[in-house]
Amino acid sequence: MLSLFKLLPTCNIKPPSKLFPLDRLVYKLFSVTTNSLQFISDGFENKNRVSDFDFLFRSCTKVDDIKQLHALLVVLGKFQNVFLSAKLLNLYAYLGDVSFSRYSFNQIQKKDVHTWNSMVAAYVRSGQYNEALECFSEFLSISGLRPDFYTFPPVLKACKHLIDGKKIHCWVFKTGLEQDVFVAASLIHLYSRFGTLDAAYKLFVDMPVRDLGSWNAMISGFCLNGNADGALEVLNNMKAKGVNMDPITVSSLLPVCAQSDDIINGILIHSYVIKRGLEAHLFVSNALINMYSKFGYLRDAQRIFDHMKVRDLVTWNSIIAAYEQNSDPIMAIEFYKDMQLIEIQPDLLTVVSLASIFGQLSDIKHGRSVHGFVMRHDWLEKDVVIGNALVNMYAKLGAMDHSRKVFELLPIKDVVSWNTLIAGYAQNGLASEGIDAYNMMEGYGKIIPNQGTWVSILPAYSHVGALQQGMKVHGRLIKNCLYLDVFVGTCLIDMYGKCGNLDNAMSLFYEVPQETSIPWNAIISCHGIHGHGDIALKLFKDMLAQGVEPDHVTFLSLLSACSHAGLVDQGQWCFDIMQKEYGIMPSLKHYGCMVDLLGRAGYLEKAYSLVSNMPLKPDASIWGALLAACRVHGNVSLGTLASNHLFEVDQGNVGYYVLLSNIYANVGKWEGAVKVRSLARDRGLRKTPGWSSVIVGSKVEIFYTGNQTHSKYMAIYEELRSLTAKMKNLGYVPDYSFVLQDVEDDEKEQILTSHSERLAIAFGIFSTPPRSLIRIFKNLRICGDCHNATKYISKLTEREIVVRDSNRFHHFKDGICSCGDYW
Repeated sequence: MLSLFKLLPTCNIKPPSKLFPLDRLVYKLFSVTTNSLQFISDGFENKNRVSDFDFLFRSCTKVDDIKQLHALLVVLGKFQNVFLSAKLLNLYAYLGDVSFSRYSFNQIQKKDVHTWNSMVAAYVRSGQYNEALECFSEFLSISGLRPDFYTFPPVLKACKHLIDGKKIHCWVFKTGLEQDVFVAASLIHLYSRFGTLDAAYKLFVDMPVRDLGSWNAMISGFCLNGNADGALEVLNNMKAKGVNMDPITVSSLLPVCAQSDDIINGILIHSYVIKRGLEAHLFVSNALINMYSKFGYLRDAQRIFDHMKVRDLVTWNSIIAAYEQNSDPIMAIEFYKDMQLIEIQPDLLTVVSLASIFGQLSDIKHGRSVHGFVMRHDWLEKDVVIGNALVNMYAKLGAMDHSRKVFELLPIKDVVSWNTLIAGYAQNGLASEGIDAYNMMEGYGKIIPNQGTWVSILPAYSHVGALQQGMKVHGRLIKNCLYLDVFVGTCLIDMYGKCGNLDNAMSLFYEVPQETSIPWNAIISCHGIHGHGDIALKLFKDMLAQGVEPDHVTFLSLLSACSHAGLVDQGQWCFDIMQKEYGIMPSLKHYGCMVDLLGRAGYLEKAYSLVSNMPLKPDASIWGALLAACRVHGNVSLGTLASNHLFEVDQGNVGYYVLLSNIYANVGKWEGAVKVRSLARDRGLRKTPGWSSVIVGSKVEIFYTGNQTHSKYMAIYEELRSLTAKMKNLGYVPDYSFVLQDVEDDEKEQILTSHSERLAIAFGIFSTPPRSLIRIFKNLRICGDCHNATKYISKLTEREIVVRDSNRFHHFKDGICSCGDYW
């Protein structure tokens, strides 16, 4: 401020070379104007003198600079010049201090339309939309001036509600500016933003003249609302009128091509970009990277990135997200490191990608670092997106307690927040907690479920066999027609299949779109877990006949179906054509299915040979499948070998210790069984308690093995004693090999009788009408003796009993199980 006062005629002027850059410009300006200080203060006369101040305006890069210039204008009596004062308040807003913009505005004695427009625009640029609307209201009520075509575009942008926009539209109509190209384009943007495309399109059609901005506004409106067909129709009309696309058109269209899975038009637009040389525009190249990454074309995305001469933070975020979203977290991390090397600071979107990356990599250490970074920057308060990303990250890491804590800390919880929490519980095997979270969301009342909600909650219902709750969701989906959405419909198919209702699953399958492999994979998998391998193979052939390309999930479902049904040759055929005809390299999951298929069928040596010669390093699932097969067939030596490898790669899974212990116990090697259990105990591992649930009416009753805390436990055990006596008369003999304790026979029989599935069956028998179906869900595999006993019970009670264990379905009827005793 003092340096400016030195320029007054009464002061000694220092040589310009000794002043700061801004001071030197002020000195130069003063030397030009020193002989003509009598500017007219409220007009545009002497424009050559006014333009001399451009030197100073262009040199201001900080608020302190503009304050000095402000002081100079006041001292020279030039502040009341409306051109200079409007420029001053705009510069304050541009440099981030809109409060000084308003202060300057209030000091202007004679405000014209341009001044009012500048103040409104300053508020809009600063994101203060309420203040912008209030300023516009003042303009209308106290200025006595008439708005012009520069007034309305920023005001329309400030509207947070459609009703506000419609009021502004009325003013536009009154002033006769509705057909002005700038105002009309702003109205199109407004109605598009609120999803009122009919009103936007009518405005567009009624325009007597359209410039490129008008075409772009309508195309952008359709794209914003996911209407690819509408956007492409407008584009074709634009081309027919001889109007060429510009970078704005291209960057609007590319995202909608990805959303509508329209790679053809995406490539055509890319060709146009190359012909017109538009790839030099940074945001066009960024949009191309995003489009190709959505299609999974990482090579094309990488090629565009490599050819870019200038890259900004958006570019780096786009290429990092491209690899992260296409399940290549290692490459995504490499790009992040490259970004750090050139000292580009990450923003919120970078951190969202990093959270997903570390979740995919199961890297909890760096995941916590990301969380710490977010907390240090207070980003959890600023944007719900980053909070949702952290909830999802911890869910992927299996740390649902941390996921829940982050969720509870979110200041605002949107539908995505709830969906992420529900899905996290379901994916971590905590279906009951996921259902509780969904019920909390419903009780909250302010959140409207969307597609993501149904895709999250239906798998949770599938896991616990909550058929009635799933059917209620189906009813809601029928009302809003969402059940025909391929993803929601597929979840419903999966829910019905996993809750034991294959008829409804098939009926729904024929209703949903079948153009992709997604619904086919679901229905094949459903038949597989019911042991219907032949039907699964027939569905696969129908899928091929309809021209649907199978993917890696298709073959995973097929191999699992063949394994459950003992179809060794057919499974081998699927494994071969997957590689030879469709070029799909087997993953560890595919190899795990093949090992399970061969091992379950008794081909233990072939299974071991496959494990020994596979190109991938076997993980716990591979050795675990071989160990499980050894338990079924009592192969102690190979089981011990498999367990040794297994404990090298996964010491923390208690289930594998139980399998090995069972192998020893089944052949009477109690010392080996005790040793394995002691080893598990020394490592702090505890066997997962077995539980079974039965649905009676709308209530799910859960029983644990040996449970005596249920209110009707005495009636349950009395029912079991009665059933056991009747079964023995029909020839039932308890199989004590499934009792893994070295105790007397009478105690062994008592242990078998108190298994959770039998408790659930007994409760279901006296709690439901005679001959009605009973559905049982068990978290572990059903034991051989309970499997045999349930066959007898189904015959004695003339009931169908459906048991879903951790591996597959068993339909018991008339003393026969659908699995044919092969499971």
